[in-house]
Amino acid sequence: MSSGNGGAPRDEAVFARPPGQTGAFADAPDRLGPRPSSAPEPSAGQQAAFGRPATASGGFADGRPTLPARPVLPPPAEALLRAFGPAAGGQRGLQEPPGGRPGRRRTATGPWWKPDARSDPWRDPYAPVALGAPAVYEEAARPGPIVLDPQGRRKLRLRDVSVRLSVLALLAVLLVGAVGGGIGWYLTKANDETPLLAPGTRLSEVDPGITREPGSVSRIAEDVMPAVVSIEVRVGQAGATGSGVVIDGEDGYIVTNNHVVSGAEGVEGAEIRAVFFDGSGSAARIVGRDPASDLAVLKVEKPGLVTAALGSSEDVVVGDPVVAIGSPLGLAGTVTSGIVSALERPVRLSGEGSDTNAVISAVQTDAPINPGNSGGALVDASGALIGINTAIASTGAGGSIGLGFAIPVDSVRDIAEQLISTGSAVHSSLGVNTRSVTDGTRDGALVLNVEPGSGAAAAGIREEDIVIAVEGEPVRSSEELVVAVDAHDPGETITVEVVRGGSSTEVEATLDAA
Repeated sequence: MSSGNGGAPRDEAVFARPPGQTGAFADAPDRLGPRPSSAPEPSAGQQAAFGRPATASGGFADGRPTLPARPVLPPPAEALLRAFGPAAGGQRGLQEPPGGRPGRRRTATGPWWKPDARSDPWRDPYAPVALGAPAVYEEAARPGPIVLDPQGRRKLRLRDVSVRLSVLALLAVLLVGAVGGGIGWYLTKANDETPLLAPGTRLSEVDPGITREPGSVSRIAEDVMPAVVSIEVRVGQAGATGSGVVIDGEDGYIVTNNHVVSGAEGVEGAEIRAVFFDGSGSAARIVGRDPASDLAVLKVEKPGLVTAALGSSEDVVVGDPVVAIGSPLGLAGTVTSGIVSALERPVRLSGEGSDTNAVISAVQTDAPINPGNSGGALVDASGALIGINTAIASTGAGGSIGLGFAIPVDSVRDIAEQLISTGSAVHSSLGVNTRSVTDGTRDGALVLNVEPGSGAAAAGIREEDIVIAVEGEPVRSSEELVVAVDAHDPGETITVEVVRGGSSTEVEATLDAA
């Protein structure tokens, strides 16, 4: 044998047969055979724990209690033996029928007497128990369970009706339908057609029973519409329409908006015409205009006109029902309704094509107002005039979006009286130009410039001052400042609070006439 590193011989002494040994290796003793016991003797402690006591002898089972012997039942009574015991010796199970088991020649149809009765497992009490196949319900052989109603009567199901009966019922229905249709067709063809025309026909009159409660829109419109007129303005080839309200029927004075008639002022050949509720018309002249309030008064030579009842601005509250009457889009006598949605809303007016430049403390309403409603009436539930419709909020389309504005009736009364008396109206002025500003927490009117010699200049109001209150009432915008100043008469002294250099101060200013 060679090694793996070049074939050097191994040392075979380790694997050589011992000296003096011959024969096969199988002569070695069987290692799996029984071995002599060499267990050590138990110690004294083990003897004491597990050894048999010196006084005990025999097996450990000696002396254990034994189960009591099963009691022997007494023999059954004689009556039970006669009733249930076998009739003869050697029999077991059920007794034979009275008179013995019949012979094969018996042909009775009872289930016991069938020839295979002895082999029927259901009759053999010693037959083994086995699990058979599940029961099979044969619909054709057995029609299924019977359904009863609460009264115990059998319910008739659709599948219980025979095919023949169903066909007969269908034929009967078709026959009745055919007969009825034939009779109707015959009667229709047999009758002569009536003539289309019936001379002298009078339809019956039925009293509709309509009641118009006082304060209803229909009653308000009936009372106020005669006092509302349409205003038609023509300048050369151009024309415009608006509305007006009669405020003095005896002398023919009509109030309207300045922007409705301002285009005809001083223009040669311009024509203004008022069209009344009854369809008649009359030429109108301008009595006076006030661009600062967007009001104007016209006069027509037609006495005896219906005069509108003037209400009071103090009686108007948010939520009051109102009715707007005028000539929107040239449609005379149009009535819309809504509510007062806000009061004292500062609104700046600047009529296109007119000299109107006004800020009004408006009555806001959701009654639909459209171009042409300008100068028309806004009345309350009693029919009293509470404002002159003037402007609408618009998204650019020019139509109503549910926000309209009217000049309050108190301002209308004051300006109209001045225009009728003098042809012009006077307003109060502080003598400042402002714009709305805010610092995120407080709003006000920033003074851009102060007119020399004005009440503001005399009071020490400077540019860059921010007006935040007039007579203790907050001022949050330049429009609110104009409205607050115009609420006082010219020559009246008012308290103005301004913010200057981060701190506020109050000054006394005397208002000028403008």
